[in-house]
This record gives sequence, structure tokens and C-alpha cells, in this order.
Amino acid sequence: MLPVTKAFGVDAVRAVLATGRTEVGENYAQELLGKHLELVAEKESEPEGTVTSARWHMIGGVQRNKVRRLAGIISLWQTVDRVDLVDELARRTPGARILVQVDPAGTPGKGGCPPADVEGLVSRAVDGGLEVAGLMTVGVIGDAEATGAAFRVVARLADDLGLVERSMGMSGDLESAIEHGSTMVRIGRALFGDRPS
Repeated sequence: MLPVTKAFGVDAVRAVLATGRTEVGENYAQELLGKHLELVAEKESEPEGTVTSARWHMIGGVQRNKVRRLAGIISLWQTVDRVDLVDELARRTPGARILVQVDPAGTPGKGGCPPADVEGLVSRAVDGGLEVAGLMTVGVIGDAEATGAAFRVVARLADDLGLVERSMGMSGDLESAIEHGSTMVRIGRALFGDRPS
């Protein structure tokens, strides 16, 4: 499970860290940077060892121009879905751990590359010196059958490519994600409640 603090303040991140977990997901670059800088400032002002650092997962779409600002902060880039982003990551943060985002349902406006492009994108990333840890996908909102089908496609692709991580599912479809072999369910609402408006 990956706690996701989108739209919640830095107190949500502190709550995660207080449990002994360090991995935290965030959707927006600006929000992630703000929380990160606040935690870094706390760590620098407190006696050594009293503030734990978060290991950030970028789980929202990333524009190439944001990579430079996030390089060195992100421990896992979960939404890598196109060649220009792979190339920018390889240039700005060599050796970065990534997940290739897949959109099996072909949902308009949603991030993710088509299943047919996954192998080529994985190869490009590996050739560029990135560590491809696995695949990521988002279910089809309001359609449990299409979501299950999408999860099956991603799990099969990960198996075929020998990739371990399968970041599939969120609060609303976590049971299906687990049933289909997710190794990382991204949970926000089920942990923190409805997002503040």
C-alpha cells in the first residue's frame, strides 16, 4: 500500500511517517515540492534523528519541464508514459527508478501508453540507464469490469517483461487490484477521508 496525500497538508505526510512508513505518493509537482521543503526545514531544525524523511513517489502526470525541479527528490517516478519523458529523466536523473504507465482501456485524456508501446518504452528506458521497476495503471472509473480487464492486461505485460512491481488500484478498486496481482495499491481517501475542497 502506498499512502497518497494529494490535497492534504503536510500533516498527512507526518502522520504517515509517524507510523514508521516512509513511502508517500503525491500527484502534483508543486504540492510535492512544498511538502518536501517543509519536511526538510523541520529536519534541519530538529535534533538529529527526530524527523524522518519521506521517500516520494510521483504518481501524477509529469511535464518534462518539472523533471529538473523534482530530480533528486523522487524515489519512484510512477507515471512514465512517453519517450520524451524517458529521455528527460535519463538526462536529468540518471539511474532513476521508474514505472511505465499503461492505459489498456485507451481512455481519452488519461495518462499512459498503449499496451503495444510498453515493451519499446521499457527498452528505451533501460538503454537510457533508468531502472524500470515495473508497470503502473489507473482503473476505469465507474466500470469494475473494464478496470479488472485493464489490471489483467498490465499484470500479463509485467509478467511477460519480467517486471516485479505492478502499481494498480486506488481506494475505490483496491479489492480488484489485489485480486489481479497488484504489488502497490495507491490509497488516499480510504486513509485520510474525502479530500478537502
